[in-house]
Amino acid sequence: MSLTAVLVVVVAAVLIGAFGIRFSRTTSDFYVASRTVSPLWNASAIGGEYLSAASFLGIAGLILSFGVDMLWLPVGWTGGYLVLLVLVSAPLRRSGAYTLPDFAEARLESMVVRRTASVLVVLIGWLYLMPQFQSAGLVLRTITGAPVWVGGLLVAVVVAVNVLSGGMRSITFVQAFQYWLKLTALAVPLVFLLMAWQADGAPHVSAHDAAVWQMPLAGGKEYGVYSTYSLILATFLGTMGLPHVLVRFYTNPDGQAARRTTLVVLSLLGAFYLLPAIYGWLGRLYAPDLVRTDTVVLTLPSRMIEGTLGDLLTALVTAGAFAAFLSTSSGLTVSVAGVIAQDLLKGGVRSFRIATLMAVAVPLVLALWARALPVADVVGLAFAVAASSFCPLLVLGIWWRRLSTTGALAGLFVGGGLACAAVLVTITGGPHEGLAGALLAQPAAWTVPIAFTVMVAVSFLTPHRVPPGVARTMVRLHTPEDLDLDRGDWRPRSS
Repeated sequence: MSLTAVLVVVVAAVLIGAFGIRFSRTTSDFYVASRTVSPLWNASAIGGEYLSAASFLGIAGLILSFGVDMLWLPVGWTGGYLVLLVLVSAPLRRSGAYTLPDFAEARLESMVVRRTASVLVVLIGWLYLMPQFQSAGLVLRTITGAPVWVGGLLVAVVVAVNVLSGGMRSITFVQAFQYWLKLTALAVPLVFLLMAWQADGAPHVSAHDAAVWQMPLAGGKEYGVYSTYSLILATFLGTMGLPHVLVRFYTNPDGQAARRTTLVVLSLLGAFYLLPAIYGWLGRLYAPDLVRTDTVVLTLPSRMIEGTLGDLLTALVTAGAFAAFLSTSSGLTVSVAGVIAQDLLKGGVRSFRIATLMAVAVPLVLALWARALPVADVVGLAFAVAASSFCPLLVLGIWWRRLSTTGALAGLFVGGGLACAAVLVTITGGPHEGLAGALLAQPAAWTVPIAFTVMVAVSFLTPHRVPPGVARTMVRLHTPEDLDLDRGDWRPRSS
């Protein structure tokens, strides 16, 4: 039954994506859906791609393992959009760019900055894609016993087909559908699970367990205060540096629509993130023995409800999990493929399609090779890299006219480089113990301040490297659309 649910989700994704082919004719359709997506559609699509395997499976698993400390994950992932709303969304849309590297080149007038940003976009995208493929393999193995690589390959193929067929226009329809499917897939079973819990006498976590599991900073992680604050910093600031999130704001008609989109996203994410925490709490009662806690959402329906109803609910949450893999992987693939197509290939629709195959193939191989960490932990590392590189670039680039080309490059290299090094050490050789292990597992608390400091300090030392057209660029970023201003979309210079 669960396998049937997976097949239904896959077929639905392909069919809805095929529907989008009818509307995808130009390069602008493939990259940014011709900038005509309404706030509700766009917010639903953002919710679809943002709520990844880490949200659907990982949060409940980490709360089951470590308790209330992990509630900062959904709080930070939602709160990041508030920062995005205040600082970034409208100016970014007014820039008229297609991708983050486009913005970097337009603001700093440098191909070197553009290429550096391109490399970071691809690295963040691949780091985020890897746990999606790993989790897909875990879920398919749980329900069918198939080898782990089968689930990852299935998701990679479906995503490639959808992106190849219609680009951003096609993916928008698919992701909007998948957000509402994921919300339904968690909400409906939870109603029955809570009814079963009530019928079981409404048990609670034991007093001894509660003393640890329900107390902040007592969940069992070393250097809990540091890890918690570093996690908060990564999630709040990392959201604005995620390429697959930012590319969505380029699809809005104008800056005002981008702000409305962000407000709707906050509501949609807030509604969704109420649910995984309850699954984690029920898992502490009914599935404390799980070795791989990422599977608690899939395991609870059959443990708490017997018979056909339990099987149906399991099938529904399995369908939601696969929707999470597909939607997030689709958004990441579009953003990575857009950068590869423009910066490594010749641009245009044909290059975009070739880049799509490159965008899914590398993380699929990495997912099969790399050590499997809890999915939310790996995604948290992607947020740390984004917060340490693109967050300073966007905030300073939008709001500080004295940012120099050399300062931006130095900050990207130092902040992004240090965060990437910490991620590499953690994934290949971790987890490490002691203070060094905590610093590597949650690097944002030290890499983000370093990145900001380096960008500002080097910019002060190199005032002659401030772009000559910065005044015009700042007017473009901050002038409301209803003023009469030439806003022809910016196009990258030929290299």
